Amino acid sequence: MPTDDLPETFHVTTDEQLRAVSNLTRHRIMAVLRFEPSTITQIAERVGLAKGSSSYHVRLLERAGLVRVVRTRKVRGVTERYYAMAARAIVLPDPGEGGPDVLMRHAVADLEASPADGERHVGMAHLRLTEEQFAQLGERLQALADEYRALSDPSLPDASLVFALFRPASRVQAEGDAK
Repeated sequence: MPTDDLPETFHVTTDEQLRAVSNLTRHRIMAVLRFEPSTITQIAERVGLAKGSSSYHVRLLERAGLVRVVRTRKVRGVTERYYAMAARAIVLPDPGEGGPDVLMRHAVADLEASPADGERHVGMAHLRLTEEQFAQLGERLQALADEYRALSDPSLPDASLVFALFRPASRVQAEGDAK
């Protein structure tokens, strides 16, 4: 299935969908399906799961509408299904103040699981910005991510880009919450 046929975004709106994307294994399965359709066997090999476990997680993602069958073929009398993402991007609801950010938790888990001897570019910068500068930086970060997403080649190894631009809680507020 060409990726041109995919909707741009899928908005997670139900509890079932949120539970489906909140699981780290299913997050990793969706990463496999990000660029090209795959079978349960291919997914299992890429994620390092048993085929039965992969099948279970893919069924949950399919039931939630996050992935779908895009092609089938007969192999030795068995129908092989190819799964793909339901959209180019999955948009999660804002967790609200103090809520867990599923995307950032998955990103940290993926970073921690990445090879220690592999190349990484990780940094953090504390900035003081006007509202306008804050908005401009957010737009520039998103544009940069979109630019490189368009350049992605499915034949190349995966790379993940995660960014979070936010205003941390004030020290007074954070100290009050700690009491």
